Amino acid sequence: MFENLSTRLQKILRDLKGEGRISEHHVQEVMREIRMALLEADVNFKVVRDFVAEVKDKALGEDVLKSLTPGQQVVKIVRDELVHLLGDEPEPVSFSKVPPSCLMMIGLQGSGKTTSTGKLAAWLAKNGRQPLMLSVDVYRPAAIKQLEVIGESLKLPVFESAEMDPVERVLQALKHCR
Repeated sequence: MFENLSTRLQKILRDLKGEGRISEHHVQEVMREIRMALLEADVNFKVVRDFVAEVKDKALGEDVLKSLTPGQQVVKIVRDELVHLLGDEPEPVSFSKVPPSCLMMIGLQGSGKTTSTGKLAAWLAKNGRQPLMLSVDVYRPAAIKQLEVIGESLKLPVFESAEMDPVERVLQALKHCR
């Protein structure tokens, strides 16, 4: 989602170079691109509507900081609003009192779930946890292999099972962890 949004923004922001103020025309153009990128990434319509309205309110007519171009100023406003939308302060991860704690990664195909799983497992290991990764994407065997490769490169365990029923794979992994 962020890569798509970034690409779209860069295209629009080239037009803002040399402007001293952010005009309503420029803001509307940028907001249209942001709206489309977020909607194409399956972000809820109401969230998109509120986000775009907030960015537009903050960007319209705002004097550009001397150290920034108008394009950079819009990017800063969008970034600040994304941070605010996603949470200004990091939330601590809470784990169950009785192990194991399970974290499920869900997302669109190609959205980075497997890579993010590896990064999350590495972070957990670095913070004293004992992660065990498991792929239940049995319909795409390359996903299982990809997780194994990531596990090997991070020297972190990946649960292996010949079982091809996703629910059974999870139950086996839970049993293994207990």
